Amino acid sequence: MAAEQDPEALAAARPLLTDLYQATMALGYWNAGRAREQAEFELFFRGCPFGGAFALAAGLRDCVRFLRAFRLQDAGNVQFLASVLPPDTDPAFFEHLRALDCSDVTVPLLQVCGPLLVVQLLETPLLCLVSYASLIATNASRLRLIAGPKKRLLEMGLRRAQGPDGGLTASTYSYLGGFDGSSNVLAGQLRGVPLAGTLAHSFITSFLGTEVPPDPMLAPAASQGPRVDLAACAEAWLDRVCAHLGLGVQEPHRGERAAFVAYALAFPRAFQGLLDTYSVQRSGLPNFLAVALALGELGYRAVGVRLDSGDLLQQAQEIRRVFRSISAQFQMPWLESVSITVSNNIDEEELTRLAQEGSEVNVIGIGTNVVTCPRQPSLGCVYKLVSVGGQPRMKLTEDPEKQTLPGSKAAFRLLGADGSPLLDLLQLAEEAPPRAGQELRVWPRGAQGACRVRPAHVEPLLRLWVQQGQLCEPLPSLAESRAFAQLSLSRLSPEHKQLQQPAPYRVALSDKLQALVARLRAGGSS
Repeated sequence: MAAEQDPEALAAARPLLTDLYQATMALGYWNAGRAREQAEFELFFRGCPFGGAFALAAGLRDCVRFLRAFRLQDAGNVQFLASVLPPDTDPAFFEHLRALDCSDVTVPLLQVCGPLLVVQLLETPLLCLVSYASLIATNASRLRLIAGPKKRLLEMGLRRAQGPDGGLTASTYSYLGGFDGSSNVLAGQLRGVPLAGTLAHSFITSFLGTEVPPDPMLAPAASQGPRVDLAACAEAWLDRVCAHLGLGVQEPHRGERAAFVAYALAFPRAFQGLLDTYSVQRSGLPNFLAVALALGELGYRAVGVRLDSGDLLQQAQEIRRVFRSISAQFQMPWLESVSITVSNNIDEEELTRLAQEGSEVNVIGIGTNVVTCPRQPSLGCVYKLVSVGGQPRMKLTEDPEKQTLPGSKAAFRLLGADGSPLLDLLQLAEEAPPRAGQELRVWPRGAQGACRVRPAHVEPLLRLWVQQGQLCEPLPSLAESRAFAQLSLSRLSPEHKQLQQPAPYRVALSDKLQALVARLRAGGSS
Protein backbone atom coordinates (compact mmCIF):
# COMPACT_ATOMS: atom_id res chain seq x y z
CA MET A 1 0.00 0.00 0.00
CA ALA A 2 1.37 3.39 -0.92
CA ALA A 3 2.18 5.69 1.99
CA GLU A 4 -0.38 8.30 0.99
CA GLN A 5 -3.08 5.59 1.04
CA ASP A 6 -2.11 4.17 4.41
CA PRO A 7 -3.84 6.06 7.27
CA GLU A 8 -1.29 4.68 9.75
CA ALA A 9 1.74 5.99 7.85
CA LEU A 10 1.83 9.42 9.44
CA ALA A 11 5.60 9.73 9.24
CA ALA A 12 6.25 7.48 6.26
CA ALA A 13 4.56 9.99 3.97
CA ARG A 14 7.17 12.57 4.94
CA PRO A 15 10.65 11.67 3.65
CA LEU A 16 11.92 15.07 4.78
CA LEU A 17 11.23 14.19 8.41
CA THR A 18 14.95 14.67 9.04
CA ASP A 19 17.63 17.11 10.11
CA LEU A 20 19.28 19.41 7.58
CA TYR A 21 22.72 18.00 8.31
CA GLN A 22 21.63 14.64 6.89
CA ALA A 23 21.06 16.36 3.54
CA THR A 24 24.34 18.29 3.72
CA MET A 25 26.25 15.08 4.54
CA ALA A 26 24.48 13.34 1.67
CA LEU A 27 25.79 16.03 -0.68
CA GLY A 28 29.25 15.61 0.86
CA TYR A 29 29.20 11.85 0.23
CA TRP A 30 28.04 12.47 -3.34
CA ASN A 31 30.81 14.94 -4.08
CA ALA A 32 33.37 12.54 -2.56
CA GLY A 33 32.18 9.69 -4.81
CA ARG A 34 31.07 7.62 -1.80
CA ALA A 35 27.28 7.65 -2.15
CA ARG A 36 27.03 3.93 -2.95
CA GLU A 37 29.74 2.70 -0.58
CA GLN A 38 28.33 0.03 1.75
CA ALA A 39 28.00 1.13 5.36
CA GLU A 40 26.45 -0.06 8.59
CA PHE A 41 24.93 1.97 11.40
CA GLU A 42 23.61 0.88 14.79
CA LEU A 43 20.79 2.50 16.72
CA PHE A 44 21.04 2.15 20.49
CA PHE A 45 20.72 3.96 23.80
CA ARG A 46 23.48 4.44 26.34
CA GLY A 47 21.57 4.03 29.59
CA CYS A 48 18.27 2.52 30.71
CA PRO A 49 15.64 5.22 31.34
CA PHE A 50 14.10 6.35 34.63
CA GLY A 51 17.02 5.01 36.66
CA GLY A 52 15.91 1.47 35.91
CA ALA A 53 17.75 -1.60 34.62
CA PHE A 54 15.65 -2.41 31.56
CA ALA A 55 14.00 -0.84 28.53
CA LEU A 56 11.45 -2.07 26.02
CA ALA A 57 12.50 -1.56 22.41
CA ALA A 58 9.52 -0.35 20.40
CA GLY A 59 8.75 1.22 17.04
CA LEU A 60 9.60 -1.68 14.71
CA ARG A 61 6.38 -1.42 12.69
CA ASP A 62 6.78 2.33 12.26
CA CYS A 63 10.40 1.95 11.15
CA VAL A 64 9.60 -0.75 8.62
CA ARG A 65 6.70 1.28 7.26
CA PHE A 66 8.97 4.29 6.89
CA LEU A 67 11.68 2.31 5.10
CA ARG A 68 9.30 0.66 2.67
CA ALA A 69 7.65 3.97 1.78
CA PHE A 70 10.81 6.08 1.68
CA ARG A 71 10.97 8.00 -1.61
CA LEU A 72 12.21 11.42 -2.63
CA GLN A 73 10.59 11.24 -6.05
CA ASP A 74 8.07 13.99 -5.34
CA ALA A 75 9.21 17.15 -7.12
CA GLY A 76 8.28 19.28 -4.12
CA ASN A 77 10.63 17.34 -1.83
CA VAL A 78 13.62 17.63 -4.15
CA GLN A 79 12.87 21.25 -5.02
CA PHE A 80 12.78 22.14 -1.34
CA LEU A 81 16.12 20.47 -0.71
CA ALA A 82 17.54 22.38 -3.66
CA SER A 83 16.35 25.62 -2.06
CA VAL A 84 18.31 24.97 1.16
CA LEU A 85 21.50 23.56 -0.41
CA PRO A 86 24.11 25.68 -2.23
CA PRO A 87 22.79 27.10 -5.52
CA ASP A 88 25.74 25.68 -7.46
CA THR A 89 24.99 22.08 -6.37
CA ASP A 90 25.45 19.65 -9.27
CA PRO A 91 21.96 18.88 -10.71
CA ALA A 92 23.02 15.24 -10.99
CA PHE A 93 22.91 15.06 -7.18
CA PHE A 94 19.19 15.84 -7.20
CA GLU A 95 18.63 13.26 -9.93
CA HIS A 96 20.32 10.76 -7.63
CA LEU A 97 17.97 11.76 -4.80
CA ARG A 98 14.91 11.27 -7.03
CA ALA A 99 15.99 7.68 -7.63
CA LEU A 100 16.55 6.87 -3.95
CA ASP A 101 14.64 4.20 -2.08
CA CYS A 102 15.53 1.55 0.50
CA SER A 103 15.73 -1.40 -1.91
CA ASP A 104 19.39 -1.89 -0.96
CA VAL A 105 18.83 -1.48 2.79
CA THR A 106 18.92 -4.36 5.28
CA VAL A 107 17.57 -3.94 8.83
CA PRO A 108 17.72 -6.19 11.81
CA LEU A 109 16.30 -4.13 14.66
CA LEU A 110 18.26 -2.02 14.76
CA GLN A 111 21.27 -2.35 12.56
CA VAL A 112 20.92 -0.54 9.26
CA CYS A 113 23.09 -1.63 6.34
CA GLY A 114 23.16 -0.20 2.84
CA PRO A 115 24.57 2.55 0.61
CA LEU A 116 26.26 5.17 2.75
CA LEU A 117 24.25 8.13 1.48
CA VAL A 118 20.89 6.41 2.01
CA VAL A 119 21.56 4.94 5.45
CA GLN A 120 22.89 8.31 6.59
CA LEU A 121 19.61 9.95 5.53
CA LEU A 122 17.71 7.41 7.64
CA GLU A 123 19.36 8.46 10.93
CA THR A 124 16.97 11.14 12.13
CA PRO A 125 13.64 9.53 11.16
CA LEU A 126 14.57 6.17 12.65
CA LEU A 127 15.71 7.82 15.88
CA CYS A 128 12.47 9.77 15.98
CA LEU A 129 10.37 6.63 15.44
CA VAL A 130 12.21 4.45 17.97
CA SER A 131 13.18 6.77 20.82
CA TYR A 132 9.79 8.06 21.94
CA ALA A 133 8.01 4.76 21.31
CA SER A 134 10.57 2.89 23.43
CA LEU A 135 10.45 5.53 26.17
CA ILE A 136 6.65 5.34 26.37
CA ALA A 137 6.63 1.54 26.34
CA THR A 138 9.21 1.42 29.13
CA ASN A 139 7.38 4.04 31.19
CA ALA A 140 4.13 2.10 30.80
CA SER A 141 5.84 -1.16 31.79
CA ARG A 142 7.11 0.43 35.00
CA LEU A 143 3.60 1.56 35.85
CA ARG A 144 2.30 -1.94 35.10
CA LEU A 145 4.92 -3.47 37.42
CA ILE A 146 3.77 -1.15 40.21
CA ALA A 147 0.08 -1.83 39.59
CA GLY A 148 0.53 -5.59 39.49
CA PRO A 149 -1.35 -7.97 37.20
CA LYS A 150 -4.88 -7.49 38.57
CA LYS A 151 -5.46 -3.73 38.31
CA ARG A 152 -6.63 -2.45 34.93
CA LEU A 153 -4.60 0.47 33.60
CA LEU A 154 -6.08 2.92 31.11
CA GLU A 155 -4.10 5.55 29.21
CA MET A 156 -6.06 8.81 29.16
CA GLY A 157 -3.39 11.30 28.10
CA LEU A 158 -4.30 12.46 24.60
CA ARG A 159 -5.23 15.95 25.76
CA ARG A 160 -1.88 16.24 27.56
CA ALA A 161 0.29 14.73 24.80
CA GLN A 162 2.85 16.58 22.70
CA GLY A 163 0.69 16.99 19.63
CA PRO A 164 -1.47 14.53 17.70
CA ASP A 165 1.38 12.31 16.48
CA GLY A 166 2.78 12.19 20.02
CA GLY A 167 -0.66 11.31 21.34
CA LEU A 168 -1.10 8.45 18.88
CA THR A 169 2.38 7.11 19.65
CA ALA A 170 1.77 7.33 23.40
CA SER A 171 -1.55 5.52 23.19
CA THR A 172 -0.09 2.78 20.98
CA TYR A 173 3.05 2.08 22.97
CA SER A 174 1.57 2.45 26.43
CA TYR A 175 -0.63 -0.48 25.38
CA LEU A 176 2.45 -2.41 24.23
CA GLY A 177 4.07 -1.63 27.58
CA GLY A 178 1.24 -3.22 29.56
CA PHE A 179 -1.73 -0.86 29.75
CA ASP A 180 -5.12 -2.45 29.06
CA GLY A 181 -6.56 0.24 26.84
CA SER A 182 -6.78 3.89 25.90
CA SER A 183 -9.32 6.67 25.59
CA ASN A 184 -7.77 7.64 22.21
CA VAL A 185 -10.30 6.75 19.52
CA LEU A 186 -7.77 7.23 16.70
CA ALA A 187 -5.46 4.69 18.35
CA GLY A 188 -8.37 2.27 18.34
CA GLN A 189 -9.13 2.91 14.68
CA LEU A 190 -5.56 2.88 13.32
CA ARG A 191 -3.69 0.62 15.72
CA GLY A 192 -6.34 -1.65 17.24
CA VAL A 193 -5.77 -0.43 20.80
CA PRO A 194 -8.74 -1.43 23.02
CA LEU A 195 -10.83 1.63 23.89
CA ALA A 196 -12.38 2.63 27.20
CA GLY A 197 -13.97 5.78 28.55
CA THR A 198 -16.51 7.13 30.97
CA LEU A 199 -17.98 10.64 31.10
CA ALA A 200 -16.74 14.05 32.15
CA HIS A 201 -17.86 16.60 34.72
CA SER A 202 -19.16 18.83 31.91
CA PHE A 203 -21.81 16.26 31.03
CA ILE A 204 -23.08 16.30 34.61
CA THR A 205 -22.94 20.06 35.17
CA SER A 206 -24.83 20.63 31.90
CA PHE A 207 -27.99 19.26 33.56
CA LEU A 208 -30.12 21.25 36.01
CA GLY A 209 -32.68 18.56 36.75
CA THR A 210 -35.52 20.35 34.96
CA GLU A 211 -34.80 18.65 31.63
CA VAL A 212 -37.37 16.21 30.29
CA PRO A 213 -35.93 13.29 28.29
CA PRO A 214 -37.59 12.85 24.87
CA ASP A 215 -38.21 9.23 25.82
CA PRO A 216 -37.72 8.37 29.50
CA MET A 217 -39.03 4.82 29.03
CA LEU A 218 -36.69 1.83 29.11
CA ALA A 219 -37.54 -1.76 28.26
CA PRO A 220 -36.32 -4.60 30.49
CA ALA A 221 -32.97 -6.14 29.59
CA ALA A 222 -34.64 -9.37 28.56
CA SER A 223 -37.02 -7.38 26.31
CA GLN A 224 -40.01 -8.93 28.09
CA GLY A 225 -42.45 -6.87 30.07
CA PRO A 226 -43.62 -3.28 29.92
CA ARG A 227 -41.27 -0.31 29.45
CA VAL A 228 -40.58 1.67 32.60
CA ASP A 229 -40.04 5.39 33.24
CA LEU A 230 -36.41 5.22 34.37
CA ALA A 231 -36.36 8.72 35.89
CA ALA A 232 -39.44 8.02 38.01
CA CYS A 233 -38.06 4.65 39.06
CA ALA A 234 -34.78 6.28 40.08
CA GLU A 235 -36.63 8.85 42.19
CA ALA A 236 -38.40 6.04 44.05
CA TRP A 237 -35.11 4.28 44.67
CA LEU A 238 -33.52 7.52 45.86
CA ASP A 239 -35.95 7.65 48.83
CA ARG A 240 -34.89 4.17 49.90
CA VAL A 241 -31.17 4.79 49.36
CA CYS A 242 -31.19 8.08 51.30
CA ALA A 243 -33.11 6.51 54.16
CA HIS A 244 -30.52 3.73 54.38
CA LEU A 245 -27.59 6.16 54.22
CA GLY A 246 -29.14 8.66 56.65
CA LEU A 247 -29.36 11.45 54.06
CA GLY A 248 -32.13 13.90 53.33
CA VAL A 249 -33.73 13.16 49.99
CA GLN A 250 -33.11 16.78 48.91
CA GLU A 251 -29.33 16.54 49.43
CA PRO A 252 -28.36 14.70 46.22
CA HIS A 253 -28.08 17.17 43.32
CA ARG A 254 -31.07 17.01 40.93
CA GLY A 255 -29.04 17.91 37.89
CA GLU A 256 -26.50 15.20 38.60
CA ARG A 257 -29.28 12.64 38.91
CA ALA A 258 -30.81 13.82 35.65
CA ALA A 259 -27.41 13.43 33.99
CA PHE A 260 -27.07 9.88 35.30
CA VAL A 261 -30.56 9.02 34.05
CA ALA A 262 -29.75 10.45 30.62
CA TYR A 263 -26.52 8.48 30.45
CA ALA A 264 -28.27 5.30 31.61
CA LEU A 265 -30.93 5.70 28.93
CA ALA A 266 -28.18 5.96 26.33
CA PHE A 267 -26.05 3.15 27.82
CA PRO A 268 -28.28 0.88 29.92
CA ARG A 269 -25.82 -2.02 29.57
CA ALA A 270 -22.75 0.13 30.26
CA PHE A 271 -23.94 2.65 32.84
CA GLN A 272 -21.16 4.43 34.72
CA GLY A 273 -21.19 7.29 37.18
CA LEU A 274 -18.66 10.06 37.80
CA LEU A 275 -19.17 10.69 41.51
CA ASP A 276 -17.21 13.80 42.50
CA THR A 277 -18.86 16.62 40.55
CA TYR A 278 -20.56 17.92 43.69
CA SER A 279 -20.11 15.66 46.73
CA VAL A 280 -19.24 11.99 46.56
CA GLN A 281 -20.98 10.84 49.74
CA ARG A 282 -23.93 13.25 49.78
CA SER A 283 -24.72 13.47 46.08
CA GLY A 284 -22.74 11.44 43.56
CA LEU A 285 -22.93 8.10 45.35
CA PRO A 286 -26.66 8.17 46.29
CA ASN A 287 -27.60 9.44 42.82
CA PHE A 288 -25.57 6.69 41.18
CA LEU A 289 -27.10 4.06 43.45
CA ALA A 290 -30.65 5.27 42.72
CA VAL A 291 -30.13 4.97 38.97
CA ALA A 292 -28.12 1.74 39.20
CA LEU A 293 -30.81 0.08 41.33
CA ALA A 294 -33.53 1.27 38.96
CA LEU A 295 -31.58 -0.35 36.13
CA GLY A 296 -31.08 -3.45 38.27
CA GLU A 297 -34.84 -3.88 38.61
CA LEU A 298 -34.98 -4.08 34.82
CA GLY A 299 -32.21 -6.65 34.64
CA TYR A 300 -29.28 -4.34 33.76
CA ARG A 301 -26.00 -4.16 35.66
CA ALA A 302 -24.15 -0.90 36.17
CA VAL A 303 -20.50 -1.36 35.20
CA GLY A 304 -18.66 1.18 37.33
CA VAL A 305 -18.01 4.50 38.99
CA ARG A 306 -15.12 6.93 38.67
CA LEU A 307 -13.41 9.28 41.12
CA ASP A 308 -11.29 12.19 39.92
CA SER A 309 -10.34 14.11 43.07
CA GLY A 310 -9.57 13.79 46.76
CA ASP A 311 -8.00 10.85 48.56
CA LEU A 312 -8.75 8.20 45.94
CA LEU A 313 -7.71 5.21 48.04
CA GLN A 314 -9.80 6.17 51.06
CA GLN A 315 -12.82 7.13 49.00
CA ALA A 316 -12.70 3.84 47.11
CA GLN A 317 -12.78 1.95 50.41
CA GLU A 318 -15.76 3.97 51.63
CA ILE A 319 -17.62 3.48 48.36
CA ARG A 320 -17.01 -0.27 48.42
CA ARG A 321 -18.35 -0.39 51.98
CA VAL A 322 -21.53 1.38 50.86
CA PHE A 323 -21.88 -0.92 47.85
CA ARG A 324 -21.75 -3.95 50.13
CA SER A 325 -24.23 -2.45 52.55
CA ILE A 326 -26.72 -1.48 49.85
CA SER A 327 -26.23 -4.84 48.11
CA ALA A 328 -27.20 -6.70 51.29
CA GLN A 329 -30.05 -4.33 52.14
CA PHE A 330 -31.78 -4.59 48.76
CA GLN A 331 -30.67 -8.08 47.65
CA MET A 332 -28.67 -6.84 44.68
CA PRO A 333 -25.54 -9.08 44.94
CA TRP A 334 -23.99 -7.78 41.70
CA LEU A 335 -23.60 -4.33 43.28
CA GLU A 336 -20.79 -5.50 45.56
CA SER A 337 -18.42 -5.96 42.61
CA VAL A 338 -19.18 -2.80 40.64
CA SER A 339 -15.83 -1.53 39.33
CA ILE A 340 -14.22 1.56 40.90
CA THR A 341 -12.07 3.63 38.55
CA VAL A 342 -9.80 6.44 39.72
CA SER A 343 -7.89 9.17 37.92
CA ASN A 344 -6.28 12.54 38.73
CA ASN A 345 -2.62 13.10 37.91
CA ILE A 346 -1.54 9.67 39.13
CA ASP A 347 2.23 9.13 39.23
CA GLU A 348 4.40 6.22 40.38
CA GLU A 349 4.11 7.16 44.06
CA GLU A 350 0.32 7.51 44.01
CA LEU A 351 -0.01 4.35 41.95
CA THR A 352 1.95 2.49 44.62
CA ARG A 353 -0.66 3.61 47.19
CA LEU A 354 -3.58 2.64 44.96
CA ALA A 355 -2.14 -0.80 44.23
CA GLN A 356 -1.41 -1.73 47.86
CA GLU A 357 -2.91 -4.73 49.60
CA GLY A 358 -6.56 -4.19 50.43
CA SER A 359 -7.12 -1.44 47.87
CA GLU A 360 -10.66 -1.39 46.51
CA VAL A 361 -9.60 0.34 43.29
CA ASN A 362 -10.13 -1.78 40.17
CA VAL A 363 -9.20 0.52 37.29
CA ILE A 364 -6.62 3.32 37.22
CA GLY A 365 -6.61 5.97 34.54
CA ILE A 366 -3.27 7.69 33.92
CA GLY A 367 -2.73 10.57 31.53
CA THR A 368 0.05 13.12 31.92
CA ASN A 369 2.45 10.83 33.76
CA VAL A 370 2.45 8.17 31.08
CA VAL A 371 2.35 10.23 27.88
CA THR A 372 4.86 12.94 28.85
CA CYS A 373 7.33 10.76 30.81
CA PRO A 374 8.08 13.57 33.29
CA ARG A 375 10.80 11.58 35.07
CA GLN A 376 12.82 11.43 31.85
CA PRO A 377 11.38 13.06 28.74
CA SER A 378 13.92 11.57 26.29
CA LEU A 379 15.49 8.14 25.94
CA GLY A 380 18.60 9.56 24.26
CA CYS A 381 18.93 7.03 21.45
CA VAL A 382 21.86 7.48 19.07
CA TYR A 383 22.67 6.20 15.57
CA LYS A 384 26.37 5.59 14.98
CA LEU A 385 28.49 4.41 12.09
CA VAL A 386 30.24 1.10 12.85
CA SER A 387 31.47 -0.06 9.45
CA VAL A 388 32.23 1.33 5.98
CA GLY A 389 33.30 -0.85 3.06
CA GLY A 390 33.60 -3.79 5.42
CA GLN A 391 36.11 -1.95 7.63
CA PRO A 392 35.21 -1.20 11.28
CA ARG A 393 34.73 2.39 12.39
CA MET A 394 34.85 3.65 15.98
CA LYS A 395 34.12 7.04 17.50
CA LEU A 396 36.94 8.01 19.86
CA THR A 397 36.21 10.86 22.22
CA GLU A 398 37.35 12.34 25.51
CA ASP A 399 34.10 11.11 27.06
CA PRO A 400 34.41 7.31 27.46
CA GLU A 401 30.62 6.93 27.63
CA LYS A 402 30.34 8.33 24.10
CA GLN A 403 32.84 5.96 22.53
CA THR A 404 31.21 3.49 20.17
CA LEU A 405 31.74 -0.22 19.60
CA PRO A 406 33.17 -0.89 16.13
CA GLY A 407 32.36 -3.42 13.47
CA SER A 408 29.41 -5.43 12.25
CA LYS A 409 28.08 -7.29 15.26
CA ALA A 410 25.75 -10.04 16.42
CA ALA A 411 23.95 -10.05 19.77
CA PHE A 412 22.86 -12.95 21.97
CA ARG A 413 21.07 -13.35 25.27
CA LEU A 414 22.67 -15.94 27.53
CA LEU A 415 20.18 -17.64 29.82
CA GLY A 416 20.48 -19.75 32.95
CA ALA A 417 18.89 -23.14 33.51
CA ASP A 418 15.72 -21.50 34.85
CA GLY A 419 15.35 -19.36 31.72
CA SER A 420 16.34 -16.10 33.39
CA PRO A 421 18.89 -13.90 31.56
CA LEU A 422 22.50 -14.01 32.70
CA LEU A 423 23.76 -11.28 30.36
CA ASP A 424 23.61 -10.07 26.78
CA LEU A 425 26.67 -10.75 24.63
CA LEU A 426 27.91 -8.58 21.76
CA GLN A 427 30.37 -10.16 19.36
CA LEU A 428 31.63 -9.61 15.84
CA ALA A 429 29.30 -10.95 13.15
CA GLU A 430 32.11 -13.16 11.79
CA GLU A 431 32.38 -15.10 15.08
CA ALA A 432 30.66 -18.44 15.62
CA PRO A 433 27.53 -18.06 17.76
CA PRO A 434 27.83 -19.08 21.42
CA ARG A 435 26.46 -22.53 22.27
CA ALA A 436 24.45 -23.74 25.22
CA GLY A 437 26.71 -25.50 27.72
CA GLN A 438 29.85 -23.92 26.28
CA GLU A 439 31.96 -21.88 28.69
CA LEU A 440 32.84 -18.44 27.37
CA ARG A 441 35.24 -15.76 28.41
CA VAL A 442 33.45 -12.41 28.17
CA TRP A 443 34.19 -8.79 29.06
CA PRO A 444 31.30 -7.18 30.97
CA ARG A 445 30.91 -3.48 30.23
CA GLY A 446 32.04 -1.36 33.16
CA ALA A 447 33.99 -4.19 34.80
CA GLN A 448 37.74 -4.24 35.29
CA GLY A 449 38.38 -7.48 33.47
CA ALA A 450 36.99 -10.64 31.94
CA CYS A 451 34.85 -13.33 33.52
CA ARG A 452 33.58 -16.74 32.48
CA VAL A 453 29.99 -17.77 31.91
CA ARG A 454 28.35 -21.04 30.87
CA PRO A 455 24.83 -20.45 29.51
CA ALA A 456 22.18 -23.15 29.66
CA HIS A 457 20.34 -21.54 26.73
CA VAL A 458 21.28 -19.01 24.04
CA GLU A 459 18.87 -16.71 22.20
CA PRO A 460 19.87 -14.57 19.19
CA LEU A 461 18.64 -11.00 19.71
CA LEU A 462 18.96 -9.58 16.19
CA ARG A 463 16.23 -10.58 13.76
CA LEU A 464 16.27 -9.75 10.07
CA TRP A 465 13.15 -7.80 9.12
CA VAL A 466 14.05 -5.96 5.93
CA GLN A 467 16.50 -7.28 3.33
CA GLN A 468 17.21 -5.23 0.23
CA GLY A 469 14.06 -3.25 0.86
CA GLN A 470 11.76 -6.28 1.21
CA LEU A 471 9.98 -7.45 4.34
CA CYS A 472 11.41 -10.82 5.38
CA GLU A 473 8.41 -12.00 7.39
CA PRO A 474 5.04 -10.63 8.47
CA LEU A 475 5.25 -8.06 11.21
CA PRO A 476 3.66 -9.06 14.52
CA SER A 477 0.40 -7.39 15.44
CA LEU A 478 0.36 -4.85 18.26
CA ALA A 479 -1.31 -7.43 20.51
CA GLU A 480 1.40 -10.00 19.68
CA SER A 481 4.14 -7.47 20.38
CA ARG A 482 2.46 -6.60 23.69
CA ALA A 483 2.35 -10.28 24.69
CA PHE A 484 6.02 -10.73 23.76
CA ALA A 485 7.03 -7.65 25.76
CA GLN A 486 5.19 -8.87 28.84
CA LEU A 487 6.74 -12.35 28.50
CA SER A 488 10.21 -10.81 28.22
CA LEU A 489 9.63 -8.71 31.33
CA SER A 490 8.39 -11.74 33.25
CA ARG A 491 11.72 -13.47 32.62
CA LEU A 492 13.75 -10.66 34.16
CA SER A 493 14.92 -11.32 37.68
CA PRO A 494 13.24 -9.29 40.45
CA GLU A 495 16.50 -7.46 41.16
CA HIS A 496 16.49 -6.09 37.61
CA LYS A 497 12.81 -5.11 37.76
CA GLN A 498 13.22 -3.04 40.91
CA LEU A 499 12.25 0.52 40.10
CA GLN A 500 14.53 2.02 42.74
CA GLN A 501 18.24 1.14 42.80
CA PRO A 502 17.94 -1.99 40.64
CA ALA A 503 20.86 -4.30 39.98
CA PRO A 504 22.45 -3.29 36.66
CA TYR A 505 21.75 -5.65 33.77
CA ARG A 506 25.03 -6.99 32.39
CA VAL A 507 26.12 -6.54 28.79
CA ALA A 508 29.44 -8.09 27.76
CA LEU A 509 31.79 -8.16 24.78
CA SER A 510 33.38 -11.24 23.26
CA ASP A 511 37.14 -11.69 23.29
CA LYS A 512 37.47 -10.68 19.62
CA LEU A 513 35.29 -7.58 19.95
CA GLN A 514 37.14 -6.52 23.09
CA ALA A 515 40.45 -6.96 21.27
CA LEU A 516 39.23 -4.88 18.31
CA VAL A 517 38.12 -2.08 20.64
CA ALA A 518 41.50 -2.13 22.39
CA ARG A 519 43.40 -2.10 19.09
CA LEU A 520 41.46 0.85 17.68
CA ARG A 521 41.77 2.79 20.92
CA ALA A 522 45.50 2.22 20.94
CA GLY A 523 45.79 3.29 17.31
CA GLY A 524 44.00 6.58 18.02
CA SER A 525 41.74 6.27 14.97
CA SER A 526 39.55 3.75 13.19
